[in-house]
Amino acid sequence: MTSETKKLDQTPSQTVGPFFSYGLASEQYGFSQLSSIAGRDIADEDEPGEHIKLVGVIYDGKGVPVSDALVEVWQADAQGRYAHPTDGRQKNTPFTGFGRCGTRTDQKNRFTFSTVKPGAPAEGEAPHINLVIFMRGLLSHAYTRVYFSDEEAANAADPVLQTVPADRRDTLIASREESSAGVVYRFDIHMQGDRETVFFDV
Repeated sequence: MTSETKKLDQTPSQTVGPFFSYGLASEQYGFSQLSSIAGRDIADEDEPGEHIKLVGVIYDGKGVPVSDALVEVWQADAQGRYAHPTDGRQKNTPFTGFGRCGTRTDQKNRFTFSTVKPGAPAEGEAPHINLVIFMRGLLSHAYTRVYFSDEEAANAADPVLQTVPADRRDTLIASREESSAGVVYRFDIHMQGDRETVFFDV
């Protein structure tokens, strides 16, 4: 390097926000000229299984709802089968188990998915939904899982859930609520603080 050569500064880190929501869930944000490969309605009315809604709010470290997050989910069907080549069990429905929802599309900054409750994907595992969070300020997306409050026996045996300290497992459990509108599982996510949700390295 000569004295006339200018030393270049390091490129600053980039976060995964804030514009990903519009790109990945464009139809939810009213960009009708763009199409989305996934949305909030994961299961159609003919999909076998117990139809449920998964609803929650993402809170930042100060307890404020995050308005610019995108939540992505992937799950097995009611038989515990994934729509993936490595799952050799044949499916006879178009259910992919994949969905996306932007939190700014709801007045209360909630994410909402209409789906079916998944079955256990393998012996010894509890039914669960895989969840990924994209939001402003994250250098990489965050991974977590949603387990169900009415699957206590299966949860107690699940090998992944058992790796989580006992006093933090409840941050991964969605609570079941039943009403005339159907079954809702409530799953709030806390990015930081005393009630921080458990996140996984993938």
